Amino acid sequence: MDRAEKREVVATLHDVFDKAGVIVVAHYSGLTVAQMSELRRQMKGAGGQVKVAKNRLAKLALEGTQAAGIADLFRGPTCIAYSHDPVAAPRIAHNFAKDNENLVILGAAMGSKVLDPEGVKTLASLPSLDELRGKIVGLLQAPAGKVAQVLGAPGGQLARVLAAYSEKGEAA
Repeated sequence: MDRAEKREVVATLHDVFDKAGVIVVAHYSGLTVAQMSELRRQMKGAGGQVKVAKNRLAKLALEGTQAAGIADLFRGPTCIAYSHDPVAAPRIAHNFAKDNENLVILGAAMGSKVLDPEGVKTLASLPSLDELRGKIVGLLQAPAGKVAQVLGAPGGQLARVLAAYSEKGEAA
């Protein structure tokens, strides 16, 4: 890799580190090509990506970003998993690591916050952004439906009373 290619890789990684919602760093030594492809496929399905980069270039790319605190994690055969959704990459990486002991999660960065492997596990157990939005919409709609039901009840009662009087008048 010549200098121009290295500069391009550093610029690309810097952009990734600067814009990602969460960055998970893991050792991938011992994973087969098929397993790594499966990890990439799962991560892409969740809206994230997995990259393998030279540690020195990754450390250079981290400089000047909020995620600079994870530079110490880049030792040995490391890969990064990242996504804009702060739960997607940790969830996929954690679930994949449960099934494949060769993927060892070292830590993560969420903005300027550095997480240890336990923090990544905790983050992976949270509901995704879409699930939270769905729950909030459900909570907001439930009271509105009850208000409409309560407001409509007196009108319904009045209609039933008028119907009863009209039936009584027709019977007479």
